[in-house]
Amino acid sequence: PPPPHPEGHVRWCPAPFLLAQLPGQDGSGHPPQQGPHRKESKSQDMYLQLLVKLYRFLARRSNAPFNKVVLKRLFMSRTNSAPLSLARLIRKMKIPGHEGKTAVVVGSITDDVRTFDIPKLKVCTLRVTEVARHRFLKAGGQIMTFDQLALATPKGQGIVLLSGPRKGCEIYRCFGPAPGAPHSHTKPYIRSKRCKFKRARGRRAS
Repeated sequence: PPPPHPEGHVRWCPAPFLLAQLPGQDGSGHPPQQGPHRKESKSQDMYLQLLVKLYRFLARRSNAPFNKVVLKRLFMSRTNSAPLSLARLIRKMKIPGHEGKTAVVVGSITDDVRTFDIPKLKVCTLRVTEVARHRFLKAGGQIMTFDQLALATPKGQGIVLLSGPRKGCEIYRCFGPAPGAPHSHTKPYIRSKRCKFKRARGRRAS
């Protein structure tokens, strides 16, 4: 620290260019010793908050990895908790070793009109669309809630934890190499790809 001020005690304050060099400051915008992940849910849904309280207790007392993963996924935003289609769910449950187990999806399950034959499944999810629910029950399946799952398997035995494609939304098609570059499949930011719409010639990357 600098020598004492001759007029008395003056609180020392570092220069602005030194603030970025203080310990615990990495310039990421997050508080020190904390990452960008959530510690609690931002949703105002009271039923979701009750599930958070339930699985926070189970994750602390049971020490099972399943409960910790479910608790983390209950915190996630809607962008990161993508819906899971019926076709993808059936395909994942046909993997050897998944037969007869309960599929757990911390999100929504939506219908898929391309799927005709639905096997008898047992699923646990936050939400099921109306058509998908009707097709599940018609095939003899069972739909559970997370509080029922906590009573049935507190430690997560006999379950398969699934999630939807997080990068399946439309905006991810526009990410990547520049549209028009060699071997690029990136979608351009235009309304259409026809000749009457504005589109530059581009520059070759080679």
